Amino acid sequence: MQPTRQWSFPGTRGHIHAQAWDAEGSGPRYVAVLCHGYGEHIGRYEQVAEDLLARGAEVYGLDHLGHGRSAGDRVLIEDYEGVVADLHTLVQHAVRENPHVPLVLIGHSMGGLIAARYAQHHGERLRALVLSGPVLGRWHVLEELSAAEQIPDTPLDVSTLSRDPQIGELYTEDPLVWHGPFKRPTVDAMQRTVDDVNAGADLGDLPTLWVHGEADALVPVAGTRTGIDQIRGRHLTEVVLPGARHEIFNETNRDEVLRLVTDFIDEVLTTTT
Repeated sequence: MQPTRQWSFPGTRGHIHAQAWDAEGSGPRYVAVLCHGYGEHIGRYEQVAEDLLARGAEVYGLDHLGHGRSAGDRVLIEDYEGVVADLHTLVQHAVRENPHVPLVLIGHSMGGLIAARYAQHHGERLRALVLSGPVLGRWHVLEELSAAEQIPDTPLDVSTLSRDPQIGELYTEDPLVWHGPFKRPTVDAMQRTVDDVNAGADLGDLPTLWVHGEADALVPVAGTRTGIDQIRGRHLTEVVLPGARHEIFNETNRDEVLRLVTDFIDEVLTTTT
């Protein structure tokens, strides 16, 4: 396991846990910032970070408000603009440590929503954007929970995460993962942010890779596509992976998926200035 630097910084609503995986050698070719999904934490992206390191990246990530080792009531987010602001603080830190190095943002699931909103606000800072199974457009879970009189305490079906059963087992046993129900303020805030992204600026000239599992039952590809169509810029690459479920970075063909992502980033770096 690659050693990491860990620290915390004052966020919009309490301290935010952050960490970095340092590139080896004379310096990074690019900086990659990872943005995790709902209920989880950045520690679940250790292997993703190591794959990016192997391709010459310096990697940064944080635990969102109410997640992992960060402050706040568990999974309670009342305003995603504050979460985007926390992400911006981390990005600024990464840029100070790596001036004049290209920056890539990689967001998964809810993290894809946050990353897309970040790109709408600060896209000029990014050389590339990668969205993995992002919550964009229409998400049936939000619609169902918004309509429910009481939010049910129904455990996540971990078989929706990956075809590798060990991923579900590790998720279930992880004490930093939230295993309880959604909270209504979070549902309402997430839906507002989905709507804001839909109504916001497109991604313009920002090279963007959208990768989604064809068999993603948690965040189905069809709902996300409606959001991608709203914000797609002039340089969108779309890959729908046959048979893959929600956590494509933890899928049985994860090496192929990470190679797809790193090849996309390498191509962007060699064709843009």
